[in-house]
Amino acid sequence: MKDLRIEKLANKLLKHSINLQKGEKILIEIIGIDAVPLGKELIKQAEKTGAFAYFNIIDYKILREMLMNVSEEQIKIYAKHDLQRMKDMDAYIGIGATTNPSELNGIPKANMELYNKHYMLPVHLLERVKNKKWCILRYPNSSMAQMSNMNTEEFEDFYFRVCNLNYDKMSKAMDNLVDLMNKTKNVHIIGKETDLKFSIEGIPAQKYMGTFNIPDGEVATAPIKTSVDGYITYNTETKYNGDSFTNIKFEFEKGKIIKATSNNTIKLNEILDTDDGSRYIGEFALGVNPYIEKPLGDTLFDEKIKGSFHFTPGDSLEKSDNGNRSSIHWDIVSIQTLEYGGGEIWFDDVLVRKDGIFVLEELKALNPENLT
Repeated sequence: MKDLRIEKLANKLLKHSINLQKGEKILIEIIGIDAVPLGKELIKQAEKTGAFAYFNIIDYKILREMLMNVSEEQIKIYAKHDLQRMKDMDAYIGIGATTNPSELNGIPKANMELYNKHYMLPVHLLERVKNKKWCILRYPNSSMAQMSNMNTEEFEDFYFRVCNLNYDKMSKAMDNLVDLMNKTKNVHIIGKETDLKFSIEGIPAQKYMGTFNIPDGEVATAPIKTSVDGYITYNTETKYNGDSFTNIKFEFEKGKIIKATSNNTIKLNEILDTDDGSRYIGEFALGVNPYIEKPLGDTLFDEKIKGSFHFTPGDSLEKSDNGNRSSIHWDIVSIQTLEYGGGEIWFDDVLVRKDGIFVLEELKALNPENLT
């Protein structure tokens, strides 16, 4: 029996997320074969619009084998061909459905740096992100269900509820927050083991409502690069290149992370020493998706958690550019709902959000009860 939820999601991706047009070329890239049903539906619907669909399937087990002993020349050739394919496209949809999120664990640090610098940076961060219509998402499988402590059927119901929400309604509700952030000079965040001050003056705020990520639901900007002072302790688990981190704490001075600790402090600092920009913040965003209430261990979901914010070391977003350049962009999330310890966000000495709930009248449309 055909799952109409897949058909609805494919339609939302092609029409709302990337606005695919007749004659355009789209690359559908799948990581893990569990996402084949959505890939097939996307190709079918894309061809009905008169677009030309192409596909690529990546298996992390095979990628890991290559990266274990990869050379710089090998990575550059690998990237050369994928970069040309990306240049040939008008649009891109990437679907993650790996059966093991930790499959890339244990790859030598130097090899991962080669991969990030010579493959991910030119193919995705510079070409795909800057020049194409694109959207990335996950696909529900037993691995994601296990990460979420749900059975597979429960997780599928959760997934399609989250991904198929009314993004047009969310978009309208975000407008007042975008306007307010664009008028704001100084931000003050207070929470458990967190006291951060920084300026967002002159950095454009942008709303993200299903046009780049599914699921979606965040309003993002960036701090002035050298303005961040204080400290933050994140209360969610996060992964980077397959390694898991908890209890991350950063201390800042004039924008730079001068001290970083976690359950794996050595590995954390290795990541932050990747390049000159990796100890500066490239993004500050508020999460507002009403259906996501707790971490799944997947950034694409976790950064949208209602009542959360993320404070991102590394490269800044093109539309909210603070000038920081880095080969990393690591969205690390902190949740401020009462269940996770609460917290406050102040804009120019005015309380905007308390314990994950917007308190300003003009922002209450973004509270969960008004988006579901």
